[in-house]
Amino acid sequence: MTDALLATEDLTVRFGGHVAVDHVTCAFRPGEITAIVGPNGAGKTTYFNLISGQIPASEGRVLLAGEDIGGLSVAARTHRGIGRAFQLTNLFPGLSVLENVRLVIQSRRGMGFSLFSMADSHRELREAAEAVLARVRLADQASQKVAELSHGDQRKLEVALLIALEPRVYMFDEPTAGMAVDEAPVVLELIAGLAQDTGRTVLLVEHKMDVIARLADRIIVLHNGALAADGAPDEVIASDVVQEAYLGRAVQHG
Repeated sequence: MTDALLATEDLTVRFGGHVAVDHVTCAFRPGEITAIVGPNGAGKTTYFNLISGQIPASEGRVLLAGEDIGGLSVAARTHRGIGRAFQLTNLFPGLSVLENVRLVIQSRRGMGFSLFSMADSHRELREAAEAVLARVRLADQASQKVAELSHGDQRKLEVALLIALEPRVYMFDEPTAGMAVDEAPVVLELIAGLAQDTGRTVLLVEHKMDVIARLADRIIVLHNGALAADGAPDEVIASDVVQEAYLGRAVQHG
């Protein structure tokens, strides 16, 4: 795991007598998009929650650049470089799209979340926010209140806020859920671009196999909380464990 930016070692969580994530050991490398798939109840979102700190692990470790971050809060993990989309959505729904992005950039630079700042710094922050919005194709919505955005534009704003946060690890949980057919490709293109940035790792929980096949460099499969498969998309999608457990197809065994 020496080349891994993020890794989990025997990561486990129990809820009463139920093991939701069962000793998952996996490493995630820079510049790689990994899709995490599995049937409902397989432990995908719980695994995400363990990595980002929403719930504490019963056993095991979460390592970021070799450092054990398992004891850190969500905020501390975010500061270290773990970025998860839903943590930032509608940060200030009554403010404009531009101001939301500007405030994230401002906070990232250690200037707090004050709406007021010196004129020079405000201009610089505004220009940085405008550049992020142009990248995610939300420049035309810059003055619109977040609460008034369409669902598709809210998903694009999630990506914008993560870009503004400048994390080392991007985490997306079903990023195209509920999006119109013509909106999804924009978000997928943005996510693909993030992985091309030097040193960035992208984790993606997704149910749509067409999205996975198009976007992921690698797939890991969770089943009953345990790691059931790990490899290239074409190999994993064709495997018995995915055909049976995930796609629900009967596989003839010789």
